[in-house]
Amino acid sequence: MMGIINITPDSFSDGGQALEINNALNKASELLGQGVDILDLGAESTRPGSESISAEVESSRLLPVLRALRKKFPHTPLSIDTYKAQVAKLCLEEGADIINDVEGARYESTGIDSPMARLCAQTGAPLILMHRRREIITDDFWNTLINDLKGSIQLAQQAGMKPEQIWIDPGFGFGKTPAQNLWLVRHLEKVTALGFPVLLGTSRKSTLGLVLQEPNPHKREEGNEVTATWGIAQGCSMIRAHDFSRLKKVILVADALRHSPNWKS
Repeated sequence: MMGIINITPDSFSDGGQALEINNALNKASELLGQGVDILDLGAESTRPGSESISAEVESSRLLPVLRALRKKFPHTPLSIDTYKAQVAKLCLEEGADIINDVEGARYESTGIDSPMARLCAQTGAPLILMHRRREIITDDFWNTLINDLKGSIQLAQQAGMKPEQIWIDPGFGFGKTPAQNLWLVRHLEKVTALGFPVLLGTSRKSTLGLVLQEPNPHKREEGNEVTATWGIAQGCSMIRAHDFSRLKKVILVADALRHSPNWKS
């Protein structure tokens, strides 16, 4: 279970809530109390229509919170949600453990060389490769998605990353129509079949709001629970969400069902 801490003023559901260090520490304590395994820190919003920020601005938001969390929770794995190798390097040097890259190691890549993949190969840090397109997929959805993910995996491998460092995220809500987002979860086995652990992040996203006819992102928990259950049934290894106060129990039961009849208490 990966808990989200957005150190941003403009994220779609909780922008501005963790900009101050004490607020971020309180949010981390809340998530850890709910049972999360990893904290994921992000300082640049990826909501539709958001503007990119410089590496300097992103680092200035991330580093103080990262240092405070590393001091208070020395044994908790910390993930950094960034696509910039420069930012990732600074955070790894300050004690971050994992890089969660929404651009799938493609940012500033040239040919087979990816700065992010090269950094993770050098440091040994795990890298989550998310699928993201700026435009909606209009041709063969599954071939496009799978080939894009394979391209990111290839960048990681050619940089020298070990297989056990690589995770993939199909990018629910990024470059996909609402129907495609649902189709993605419905057939997540096509993604898990690639042979790498899969992270699924649907929490509070607009597709769930459309299905539930719920404009308030904080009132879409049922959508989080159903998509998490469906994803786990198809081999998903990690769920990324804003709140696990209800979701943890759903995940525990879904995981037990997946492992039956060999499940043990």
